[in-house]
Amino acid sequence: MKKIPNWMLTIISLIVGILVWYLLSSIPAIGAIIASPVKVLKSFSTEIGSGRMWTNVWASLLRVLGGFSLGLIVAIPVAFLMAWYSLIRSIVDPWIQFFRTIPPIALIPLVIVSQGVGESAKISVIFVATFLVMVITIFQGIRNVDPTLIRAARVLGARDRDIFFEVIVPASFPYILVGVRLGLAAAWTTLVAAELTGANKGLGNMIMEASLYFRMDVVILGIIVIGIIGLAMDKFVLFLERRLTGWQELRQS
Repeated sequence: MKKIPNWMLTIISLIVGILVWYLLSSIPAIGAIIASPVKVLKSFSTEIGSGRMWTNVWASLLRVLGGFSLGLIVAIPVAFLMAWYSLIRSIVDPWIQFFRTIPPIALIPLVIVSQGVGESAKISVIFVATFLVMVITIFQGIRNVDPTLIRAARVLGARDRDIFFEVIVPASFPYILVGVRLGLAAAWTTLVAAELTGANKGLGNMIMEASLYFRMDVVILGIIVIGIIGLAMDKFVLFLERRLTGWQELRQS
């Protein structure tokens, strides 16, 4: 029996999902909450035609990328310092574990009081969420570097600095990319909470405003757009991972 290509399975899965969505929306009790694909498509056309969709997408994208970029810039050196120096790990790790258990939405009152309702407040909420996810993931990746590589480098006379840049960094690079993927996911899942800080545009704001008027077609549209953009960014990171870490697959084979 000939194997069905993966791309065809993906298309079939999407078609089945849309059909199930359409059937569920045709049930009156459910259709009042889950708008049909036709209504969502009409709302998409309306939002695109008015220009509101592009404005909301651009505003949310800037916030996500801003918070995520700051989180990544801070998470990488903190994770390496924690993994390399036990003193720093003992000082920093308890605070990271403490704040990791606090949902970012709980920080919104503090952020609003300290920073107001401007863009910096929204970026700060996303920054906290992404930093905590990425720093733990990257730290664990560095700690899982094969000790044999480090011992072999020491036998060959490598100094700590050489081991760090020539062994630790390359070996932990795949884990950094995993952290990037998780950080992007955290940024998008935190977006709606971040836009609770007085946003007048953005996908999260669009969803919240539509829910107040029970425009469920727009609510579902916003959810779908966030999912599509997040999925596209995740696939891009996966593409980079395959291109930049192919040497590891060759070494393992």
